[in-house]
Amino acid sequence: MTDDGQQLTAAEAAVLACEGRTWPGPGAKERAIRETLGMTPVRYYQLLNALMDDPRALAHAPGTVNRLRRIREAQRSRR
Repeated sequence: MTDDGQQLTAAEAAVLACEGRTWPGPGAKERAIRETLGMTPVRYYQLLNALMDDPRALAHAPGTVNRLRRIREAQRSRR
């Protein structure tokens, strides 16, 4: 992720779009990550975690980023 401008890369925007979707069942999301985005699920989640703290991602998809932040905080508070 570079912060040379206010725009996300195409891959970053695609990850946020994928995360904003609902999925019909287990495995569908991981299959779409591999086939559509061309990355492993591990790489997808690494990028997604970095995007949760990126102000550009918040500006691009505030609903998705805020939902992910709430989930992350809930998980941290349970530990």
